[in-house]
Amino acid sequence: MDGKDLYAEIRGARLRFRDDGLGPVVICVHGWTLDLEIWEPQVAELARDYRVIRFDRRGFGLSSGLPSLADDVEDLVALCRLLGLNRVALAGTSQGARVVLRVAEIYPALVASLVLDGVPKLEGAPTANESKELPFQHYRELARTRGMPVFREEWLSNPLVRLTTEHKPTRDLLARMVARYPGKDLTDDPQPPELPSSPSALESLSVPVLLISGEYDLPSRRQAAIELARRLPHAERAEISMAHHLCNLDNPQAYSFAMRSFLDRHLAAPDAL
Repeated sequence: MDGKDLYAEIRGARLRFRDDGLGPVVICVHGWTLDLEIWEPQVAELARDYRVIRFDRRGFGLSSGLPSLADDVEDLVALCRLLGLNRVALAGTSQGARVVLRVAEIYPALVASLVLDGVPKLEGAPTANESKELPFQHYRELARTRGMPVFREEWLSNPLVRLTTEHKPTRDLLARMVARYPGKDLTDDPQPPELPSSPSALESLSVPVLLISGEYDLPSRRQAAIELARRLPHAERAEISMAHHLCNLDNPQAYSFAMRSFLDRHLAAPDAL
């Protein structure tokens, strides 16, 4: 199965996923406009000792369906059931961090540990600065009136997808993912995605959590990680040097080391049904 695209019919959508390596299971969830290939720089390192599963969220990459964070939560759980897994580590980057954190809140028995990368603010309306950093309504209007190619060109200049690295294969990887993004949440969905987190659920999480931030990530994302670390009972933080928001692409070696070190300490042997 290693490196091959696989497909699963889950809750009315056909989801693409990959399943690499053997060992304790880590499921990786991508952020907005991206897909499972965002984790490509980490797979070779992690799959030496872990089973790494990653999927295109519905409506992203090569998966069908309309984007929905609430559906993402249930899709992830359904994929675990399909693969016979009942105890896993979850890693989520940016919007994907919302998804895996929500899974841990609703299905605590499933989750052994969490990696949250570039986590956004989890509660309440976005601040003026956050709305400026991710002007979803502007992007929706742009996609609907001028088309997805124009949106993609403007989006690639946003700080949330800015790269420090000049490594051409990495830049090409990012460009390919954005080119594959169908944009159904811009053109079809009437509301921006929301997935509020419960304060009491956050503060009762008993699993170890690693919060990752890029050294040059947006101030709102770095502050969100700091605040979340204060509220989670068993949280630790890692800062990836010389990296923006997509820090696993900007500095993959440091990112993989931080993630691997955390998993080695906190992920027990796989527990399958």
